[in-house]
Amino acid sequence: MLKKILIANRGEIAVRVIRACREMGIATVAVYSDLDRDALHVRLADEAYALGGTTAAESYLNTELILDVIERSGADGVHPGYGFFSENTDFARAITERGVTFIGPPPGAIEIMGDKVSSRIAAQAAGVQGVPGTTEFLKDSSEVVAFGRAHGWPVAIKAAYGGGGRGMRVVRSEDEAAEAFDSARSEALKGFGRDECYVERYLTWPRHIEMQIIGDTHGNCVWIAERDCSAQRRHQKLVEESPAPNFPPEIRQAMGEAAVTVAKACGYFNAGTVEFLFQDGEFYFLEMNTRLQVEHPVTEMVSGIDLVAEQIRVASGLPLSFTQESIELSGHAIEIRINAEDPAQGKFLPSPGHITTLVPPAGFGTRWDGGYESGDTVSQYYDNLVGKLICWGSDRETAIRRTLRALREFRIEGISTTIPADLAILEHQDFVDGIHSTKWVEDTLDLSNVGSTATVADGESEAKVQRDVDVEVNGKRFSVKVFVPESQAGAVVAGGAGGGSSRPRRSAGAGAGAGSGSGSVAVPMQGTIVKLLVEVGQEVEAGATVCVLEAMKMENNITADKAGTVKEIKVAVGDSVGSGDVVVVIE
Repeated sequence: MLKKILIANRGEIAVRVIRACREMGIATVAVYSDLDRDALHVRLADEAYALGGTTAAESYLNTELILDVIERSGADGVHPGYGFFSENTDFARAITERGVTFIGPPPGAIEIMGDKVSSRIAAQAAGVQGVPGTTEFLKDSSEVVAFGRAHGWPVAIKAAYGGGGRGMRVVRSEDEAAEAFDSARSEALKGFGRDECYVERYLTWPRHIEMQIIGDTHGNCVWIAERDCSAQRRHQKLVEESPAPNFPPEIRQAMGEAAVTVAKACGYFNAGTVEFLFQDGEFYFLEMNTRLQVEHPVTEMVSGIDLVAEQIRVASGLPLSFTQESIELSGHAIEIRINAEDPAQGKFLPSPGHITTLVPPAGFGTRWDGGYESGDTVSQYYDNLVGKLICWGSDRETAIRRTLRALREFRIEGISTTIPADLAILEHQDFVDGIHSTKWVEDTLDLSNVGSTATVADGESEAKVQRDVDVEVNGKRFSVKVFVPESQAGAVVAGGAGGGSSRPRRSAGAGAGAGSGSGSVAVPMQGTIVKLLVEVGQEVEAGATVCVLEAMKMENNITADKAGTVKEIKVAVGDSVGSGDVVVVIE
């Protein structure tokens, strides 16, 4: 069995792995960026090492820094979580070449299945058909146009590496192809470190059904249960459940067998998920996620199987603790992703900021997998998932009622969250009847009366400053860096030059409160300007995109609130802005 595991991730998945390791008597090592210095996963781990930097590219996606921590800490295993390096073949090989165990599939399987294009080819070779699409990476937008002309519009451009809807753009006409292609590549590169994309047919009213599989190095591979993940916005999941409602038993069996077939075809072991689209009684292979999924707890709740513990067992060379025949499913489970987003008017705008209060619900059949606690800050530079609420019931009706109760009991203040939208989903008759699709939230669900959940905080979290301090431990002198609130910095004796720089406070924004149609275009959230699409003197129409703002790994178009001439541009590409900051002035 592995002795010490480094978790190459952050947030709730790092917390989830740390807790599983503790229960198994395994030591844990956390890594963290400058912004995550006081994060929950850092507080819980047995050891923690600084990576430095702010963005994911500077920290959690920096291979050399993580490899250095592995060596310094003596970790004999690495759990990648999901996102970041979880499906990166080069990272997996770099780990295994050092004699350290990668808690995931073999690099060769990631290479085949982690890349959505090669996975389509492998699935087809194994007799499992996918949605019609390209089997080579796109070189430019003209290939998107050619595919759309051949198969009809709309089509979907998708990131070949990674998941979670990032790097995906729906293209409804030839005129949209070029911008969508550039935007998909940009978002994929920032989220996964790779910008390769492909294109496929976009189904009109599909359900997203996925199969949890897990295999070991002794030739065993099983499917545990399916999950319905059809309640989505921006092609990202909001609600997941198991078992899938209105799902024929013969389709469930066929899909489970197809998932195992796909896994065995590439020599797969450890946990993975094979995703399908289901429409009109037919299912199509979509992709395989060669990692643990965000929604794995719903499978755990109905099966009683600890998937993270099984991952570690498999990585340690042990066989699965169960067989296909011994799996027993019970009841119904629903997972709600609590994201730092403002769902008002159905816009789901990122809502980074300081969490003043976080009190999750409790009670029978109620589980909270969170990455934050009261007093923590959700940064604009990372994913906006605060945590996951999972509720179990003896049947679907009970699970829905229990989830509604828990959502209403949840207390989270300081940031907006998706909870109002989650309530609207679970209360809607379409969801109760199980007839929703992946497009239902955006095309059918009425969120026009949903308001923001953000509460006014008593004050923002105080910025911290660096101080260099000399300390003695057992008589030995050390020079260390400490980070203290600005108000307490004077009480700390600074060595050398003292000082250091403080993290800037969130700007209130010069244009906060600017009315609609004022011509002062303000950003609705904290983020970074990644693209400017206008210049001074240019004529623009109302609704035209003037710049692109990246927040929480998602790109958001900022549009003109009235027609006119661009008088002033107040930002440049790369600038950080706060909620309400004016970026462009139109007269």
